[in-house]
Amino acid sequence: MTPPTHTTATDVLRYTAFASSPDGGNPAGVVLDATRLGQERMLATAAEVGYSETAFVTARDEDKRVFTLRYFSPLTEVAFCGHATVATAVALAERIGPGDLVFDTQAGEIRVETAVDSGGAVRATITSVPTRSRPAQAAEVDATLSALGWEHADLDPALPPHVAFAGNDHLMLATVSRARLADLDYDFEALAEVMQQHGWTTVHLVWRESDDHYHARDPFPIGGVVEDPATGAAAAAFGGYLRTLGMLPTAGVISIRQGEDMGRPSDLTVKADPHDARVRVIGHAVPIDQ
Repeated sequence: MTPPTHTTATDVLRYTAFASSPDGGNPAGVVLDATRLGQERMLATAAEVGYSETAFVTARDEDKRVFTLRYFSPLTEVAFCGHATVATAVALAERIGPGDLVFDTQAGEIRVETAVDSGGAVRATITSVPTRSRPAQAAEVDATLSALGWEHADLDPALPPHVAFAGNDHLMLATVSRARLADLDYDFEALAEVMQQHGWTTVHLVWRESDDHYHARDPFPIGGVVEDPATGAAAAAFGGYLRTLGMLPTAGVISIRQGEDMGRPSDLTVKADPHDARVRVIGHAVPIDQ
């Protein structure tokens, strides 16, 4: 499939990120020319598209490969979205060629490397803003567990609850079993209220299969979406969380499998350095037939 060379302000491209085929990953809308779109129109467009996020390029300098991005869920604007960043980077690389990109976002400057794999697929590597992580307060954890219908006994004591940041705040909750992660049936309104109160973008639920391989699910009710199939921003925050805990594997690389329980398997690779607050998240994106 050869992408068109140009798009207009009304064109919405559809890509799925962190997957190599259209039936996996997290779908994102991408508007490559939103210079004439106001905030209300961008929000309305995101609602019409219906994906967890749509990215809008509101300013561009192709010579310098610098672009301004804004991200909207169907209900609100978010400061940063990892999977929509990957989708936008791949869409741009397909049109102006692979190489380094700089995205100015409300969360700060995001650098993205794009390259073409031997099989012809475009791979994007996001470098996050500096990450940070703090222990979650007991009241934050109790309210979240109540909305999830989980018990304290469901949590993995080796991975304590934290609020981690990589452009947005995410609550990190690790469970002791894959079965508990698979059985997700939460109170949508109650969890949305807790997240709004604390300013969290998602709740990042994880199960540790090994020191370098995790499974994840990300409820996203404040965006009007039950769950994200792949969450690059939360993956970056998770890398920072593991660094804070001193639990990075020796190579500093972890893989995250997400979306499997939704029927949209997604694969995210996270690279973190114990001495660097920035985290890299790597993944592919492919167009979705429209």
